[in-house]
Amino acid sequence: MSASDSRALLSVRDLRTHFEVGGHAVKAVDGVSFDVHEGKTLGIVGESGCGKTVLSRSIMGLTTASNASTSGSVNYSGTELIGKSKRELRTFWGEEMAMVFQDPMTSLNPVVRIGRQLTEHLRAHKDLSKSDANDLAVQLLTWVRIPEPRERLKNYPHQMSGGMRQRVCIAIALACSPKLLFADEPTTALDVTVQHQILNLLSQQQQERRMGMVLITHDLGVVATRTDDIAVMYAGKIVEKASTSALFSEMRHPYTQSLFWSIPKTSEPKHTRLSAIVGRPPNLAALPPGCSFADRCPYVQPICREVEPKLRTIDSHSFACHLPVGSTEGEAALSANISVGLPQSEGAAARREADLGLLT
Repeated sequence: MSASDSRALLSVRDLRTHFEVGGHAVKAVDGVSFDVHEGKTLGIVGESGCGKTVLSRSIMGLTTASNASTSGSVNYSGTELIGKSKRELRTFWGEEMAMVFQDPMTSLNPVVRIGRQLTEHLRAHKDLSKSDANDLAVQLLTWVRIPEPRERLKNYPHQMSGGMRQRVCIAIALACSPKLLFADEPTTALDVTVQHQILNLLSQQQQERRMGMVLITHDLGVVATRTDDIAVMYAGKIVEKASTSALFSEMRHPYTQSLFWSIPKTSEPKHTRLSAIVGRPPNLAALPPGCSFADRCPYVQPICREVEPKLRTIDSHSFACHLPVGSTEGEAALSANISVGLPQSEGAAARREADLGLLT
């Protein structure tokens, strides 16, 4: 069953979150639209600073900075959330939607035992006695595969490993059986084995509970096998959006392709040079005219610096590019840039040749 066939839990339309800094608007989220469906996982991918975290916090109503302004539409299961007060939004937090934050050390109170943090959260949302809340806390830690859960309730956060702390954060997020879960870089700073365990745990809980889930990451490799749909963000905007299978079979935006090329591949020969995206992301307070990726793009042409590309959709695959990857115009632009020695184009050509060599 495709995402379009399941019921939409969340519909985001033209969402914008800007911060006024020094008389300039920092456009952290700038006109983002997408749907999240019941029982499905949407991956949001992009480099650090592209607006992923601000996007999730804006949807949850957690953007509290005095210089922030949010507009657009966030419709959760038929209820518009934009414009609601914090008091009204609290009725949605926990039981309807929840978030697993990036750093468990800043999410957990360092001077309060794990058990108290869990039981206080449970009793804030459910009519439970202390004893019942404690029993449910043990059950939650068991669900997230923490050994000796009753003993672990007595621990402070610093007495647990990073992976254990993140499991506690997942337990807190799942405590009230939310219908929608945001997982914001949930495996940052964890070793590869623990990353795999945490991602498997999230996927298992998502499937068992039929939650909608938004998995936020900078790594295309993470979302390749764990999502139904992917949205790629750059400079506050979604530049490509498609089903996971469609995106990996035919990437249309050069930024998506560059992210994919930056994933280390075990099939490559030893000492193969890692592929990096040339240049730096733009200043969100002073975005250039045209396409924000133009200065780093292997396919760049004059039109890219003059006219901002609109997000267009072909066969349910959306992308914002004048010269999409794989198109006749795009390949001609890349060849022209290679011939004049444009650095990012030469790197793209080498990467493409390496990929073709691996496929043959």
